[in-house]
Amino acid sequence: MSLDPAFLATAVEAVVRAGEIHLSRFRSGVRVDKKGAIDLVTEVDLDVERMFRAMIATRFPDHHVLAEELGGGAGTSRHRWVFDPLDGTTNYAHGLPIFCASLALEIDGVAEVAAVYDATRHELFTAERGVGAWLNGEPLKVSTTAAMIEALLVTGFPYDVQKDPEPYMRVFSAFIARARAVRRLGSAAIDLCYVAAGRMDGFWEAQLNPWDTRAGALIVQEAGGRVTGMDGQPWVPENGHILASNGAIHEAMLEILQSSRQ
Repeated sequence: MSLDPAFLATAVEAVVRAGEIHLSRFRSGVRVDKKGAIDLVTEVDLDVERMFRAMIATRFPDHHVLAEELGGGAGTSRHRWVFDPLDGTTNYAHGLPIFCASLALEIDGVAEVAAVYDATRHELFTAERGVGAWLNGEPLKVSTTAAMIEALLVTGFPYDVQKDPEPYMRVFSAFIARARAVRRLGSAAIDLCYVAAGRMDGFWEAQLNPWDTRAGALIVQEAGGRVTGMDGQPWVPENGHILASNGAIHEAMLEILQSSRQ
């Protein structure tokens, strides 16, 4: 199937425009509200999402949008845009420059194009299914690290981790004991893009939403990486858990996840 080039162009324009809004109001005292005890939303999240919805309504009025702040459900269109207007909201609210906009277009439930933009580093990650993945136009390739002791990993914790941290810390400790190092950046989309770029060798996280992972997962796959659920089964965005790696350490990561969760 030959894709309309307007799809990727729109994805790029949307995340870059989102990044411009992010930067224009970063560290400017934006309003921050709570969706949960530690789950934040800023007025920037909402303004960026409204911008994007207006863009799609104008260009592709028959397309559906699923986005973090205003929802959207399944819809009936073959085309669905999955959008996180500000991935890394907690970082943003605290003035920490690790955040991005993340967008994927699904056609008949399959992600076809993706774009993630980190405005603070001027890094635009893109992918097109079956064609490849790029960073600012240069091809992306996952790392070749094959030994866990040489691996740099990244993960995240869910917003309800304070209720029962022990299961997550048990897994975290198991990886710390086996890997070179484990990082916690606060943006699943950036985590995935860093795996695709070979900066990280693997990423795992539970209790995520489709807008957190849909774009980044395609970018990892098109960069030569592997994406599954944390149980090793085919990855389903709606299931909420993901394991992404360079492929070479994937089975070792699955073994650690299985043994530490028993």
